[in-house]
Amino acid sequence: MVTHRATFWRIIRKKDVEEFHPYAYIAACLNCMFWILYGLPVVHPGSTLVITINAVGLALELIYLSIFCLYDRQKRGRTVVGLGLLAEVIFVGVIAIITFLAFHTHTSRSMFVGILCDIFNIIMYASPLTIWHKVITTKSVEYMPFFLSLANFANGCIWTAYALIKLDIYILVSNGLGAILGFIQLVIYACYYKSTPKKGNDDDFVKPKPTEVQLSGAAMA
Repeated sequence: MVTHRATFWRIIRKKDVEEFHPYAYIAACLNCMFWILYGLPVVHPGSTLVITINAVGLALELIYLSIFCLYDRQKRGRTVVGLGLLAEVIFVGVIAIITFLAFHTHTSRSMFVGILCDIFNIIMYASPLTIWHKVITTKSVEYMPFFLSLANFANGCIWTAYALIKLDIYILVSNGLGAILGFIQLVIYACYYKSTPKKGNDDDFVKPKPTEVQLSGAAMA
């Protein structure tokens, strides 16, 4: 959430969303909603922690999107946010209906929803892969925020530990992979940190370039 605070503190100070985009936060909402569905007692009993953390994550993402819409001077992002969230609610609603009507046991429902959760979770964790090549070729971590990398690694490790304790294969698969990817990303960061040109202006450091990965760091499973 550190990168979130930096991003939206800048937006509030400038009273303008500038070059920021809402797509990552909209995607994070979808991820949270799917994990909330997975954690329901009628789908996967005994997953209160999954519901609680992702409900908090969803609330935070909606707050971020509200701030984005408030300071979107061109009002182009507001349409994207509104239609995006509406589409996600409909999509998750359809999946929920299919889950309850087509599957009649906790095992089958957990498998169906769990696989979908893993798909979206892996996409979330794999998003920074698009910037690895740039970091290696430019020998600069300017476009790879350290706190985002650390948050992804910590998130993957914590949920992997939880999955091992609960013996939950669906939480384990995507978050285990996420922990590995997060570790590799930190290694890459360490290798190219010293060769990165230092910024003299704090705003230049916080402001994302058009190619920078804006990935949500919400507390999702």
